[in-house]
Order: sequence, then C-alpha cells, then structure tokens
Amino acid sequence: MAKGMREIKREIKSTQNTKQITKAMEMVAASRLRKAQEAAQAARPYADKLKEVVANIAAGTKDVKHPMLETRPIKKTGYLVITSDKGLAGGYNANVLKLVTQMIRKNHASTDEYAIFVIGRKGRDYFRRRNMPIVEEVIGLPDSPTFADIRAVSSTAVNMFADGKFDELILCYNQFVNAITQVPVSKRLLPLEEVGGKSAVTNYEYEPSPEGVLEVLLPKYAETLVYSAVLDGKASEFGARMTAMGSATKNATKIIAQKTLAYNRARQASITQEITEIVAGASAQA
Repeated sequence: MAKGMREIKREIKSTQNTKQITKAMEMVAASRLRKAQEAAQAARPYADKLKEVVANIAAGTKDVKHPMLETRPIKKTGYLVITSDKGLAGGYNANVLKLVTQMIRKNHASTDEYAIFVIGRKGRDYFRRRNMPIVEEVIGLPDSPTFADIRAVSSTAVNMFADGKFDELILCYNQFVNAITQVPVSKRLLPLEEVGGKSAVTNYEYEPSPEGVLEVLLPKYAETLVYSAVLDGKASEFGARMTAMGSATKNATKIIAQKTLAYNRARQASITQEITEIVAGASAQA
C-alpha cells in the first residue's frame, strides 16, 4: 500500500509540473496572439489598396495581357502551404496538411503534376516523409515575420507561374476567425482572374505606361497576398496553441484532483489497516 501511495504522489507531482508548463505556454501564446492579430489586421489595408490600384489599371487598359492574368489549361499545379515550425498547437498543422493531401490525391495521378512550396518545419517534414516534390521551403520564421522573411519563396512561386512552369498556384493556410476557431482554406492565388473584373473607380496617371506599372504591381500584389496569409497563419497558430494549452491545463487540473482523491483513499485505507492490526494485536494479548 505504501508503494502505491508513493507512486500516486509521484504522479501528482509530475502532473503539477506539466500543468505549470502548459499554463505558461498558454499565457505566452495569448500574448503573442494579440500582437499577431494586430499585425494581420494592419496588413489588410495595404493589400486592399494595392488590389484597388491593380483593378483600376486592368479595367482601364484595353486588351491588357500579362502571364499572371492568363488562364491556361491545367497541366501542373503549384501549392504554397503555410504551417508552423513547432507543434503543441492542437490540429493547426494537421488540418491544413490534411486539406492539401486530399486535394493532391483527388486532382493528381503522379508527382509530375504538382509542385509544393512550403513554409514551416512541420509541413516540410510531412512532405519529405511522403517523398512529395518540394520546390522551395522556408523554416524558422520569427513570431512577427516581415515581408523579407517570405519574399524568396513567394517570389519563386510567382515567377515560376509567370514562366509557365505550372499553370495555377493554390495558397493553403489556416484562416484566423478567432482564438478558438481557425479554418483551413485553399485559395487560387494565380492566375489573378478577379482583379481585371472590376471597373475603374479612380482616374490615375501612370508613367511610363499602365502596362509598365501593371508589370511591376502584379507580382507585388501576389506576393502581398502570400504575406497576408502568413500573418493570418501566425495568428491562427497562436490561437490554436493557446486553446490547446488551455485544454491541457484543464485536463491536468482534473487529473490532479482524481489522483489526490485516490491518494487520500489509499492513505485512509492504510491508516484503517494499521488501526485494525493494533486492535487485533491488543485483543490477542488479552
């Protein structure tokens, strides 16, 4: 019985240590979530304004032609997948990787029909283990990523589409709804079919020409959408981690209560047994 009590006490101590860790991680994630959410919201006005300018140029220029606006027969698809470098974030990584895997299995018969650009160590390791073709990867992003941190992979993906190395680019990431809800989504990033469909609402003067400005702005616009998705993904990651660590802390509290009750019962049983043995010994001597 004493051995059982020691084991229970050791389990209680171990669970208390785990609870302290999960509680600390929950508080850290909550702090970083606020900053990530503010960064994601701050990036949206720039992306919206850039989209407005591109739409005005495309709508005001007759017979505008650009590789990023041309729809081609789909022979090869590029996937830009945003994950995290660390785990302990609930289903954050698993959900978006499951979405990408389902799309690939449904739409492609071989690895020659798609290419993957991945942000985050978890996604990189997932695709490597399955021998899926990774063109470029980015790992080790800071908690507050800058545009320069993801420019290489986004620029490579956009340029490869413009060069005709694949015919569409799909952006896959977790869209931030709130701290509890993050929705895995897939969006067709290229070709940019939507920007040319709006009518011009503002008159601009361009130098040297609208076509020349569009040549520069379209790649920047696509890269900005990727960066906005990365910021959204960071907010989703911290929200998922905060929720997961909060649940872990609650579970640890329940386990501690159950183990404490079991310990008290074992201790009570041990005391009762000792009293019974004393009484029996006294009765035998009488």
